[in-house]
Amino acid sequence: MKINAFADVSLRALMVLAAVPVGTLLTTQNIADTVGTPYNHVSKAMAKLRNLGLIEVERGRTGGSRLSQAGRIATVGQILRQLDTRADAAECVAPSGDCPLINECKLRSALSRAREAFYRELDGVIIADLPASRQMAPVFEMIGLRPGL
Repeated sequence: MKINAFADVSLRALMVLAAVPVGTLLTTQNIADTVGTPYNHVSKAMAKLRNLGLIEVERGRTGGSRLSQAGRIATVGQILRQLDTRADAAECVAPSGDCPLINECKLRSALSRAREAFYRELDGVIIADLPASRQMAPVFEMIGLRPGL
């Protein structure tokens, strides 16, 4: 199963926020630099994550984002379900419209069950448990944050 680019950026942003001490604010630019993704893509992801209640945002010169309590306990499966906007796991369309096999399609339902099994497997993975300090320290140092974060 492959996740879309938006979900990938969103999960990476959450991992970065989970790696800093509780309450630490990071700017969207810090996060974009850390995950190696253009600012505008990260900005859209951060807006969605805020709407989902996974992050908190403080505005102003010293503002930034941090994981909310809900974000600290959210699982990857829960997050991906909220970020996946596809109605079907398969593209059930043909050049002339809907696939002629769409009615009572067993493949379509099998793919939907497989997608749910994928999410269910990720329900045991808490986003805040993913980043390791050895993994994140060099990345934070690269963008000018204290390496001990």
